[in-house]
Amino acid sequence: MPMAFPQPLLLCLLVLAFTEGQDQETAIPGCHLHPFNVTVRSDRQGTCQGSHVAQACVGHCESSAFPSRYSVLVASGYRHNITSISQCCTISSLKKVKVQLQCVGKRREELEIFTARACQCDMCRLSRY
Repeated sequence: MPMAFPQPLLLCLLVLAFTEGQDQETAIPGCHLHPFNVTVRSDRQGTCQGSHVAQACVGHCESSAFPSRYSVLVASGYRHNITSISQCCTISSLKKVKVQLQCVGKRREELEIFTARACQCDMCRLSRY
């Protein structure tokens, strides 16, 4: 029977190990999925653990800056003279994947984690990063 872990504990116990070759990925233009290895442990001692290849969103999106419109200048007391528009590479949809955990004593457990299904360029929001 799968063991249930409290979500905050589970989040603390996920250990992410990015795969080698990230420099090669930065050469690909745009925002796209990037695989990385994730190791999941049931506790700090690693009583049960397993690994899985998950997906993250990496890359760049278009951003620009231009002189502000006159109405923006007036409204800001002539302090907002440059307007910028920026987009960040973000996850647009998630999917659940099952990770098989090998436990002490040859016991096995199964745990579900989330991974990116698709990426998109979207407005940058501080709460996402």
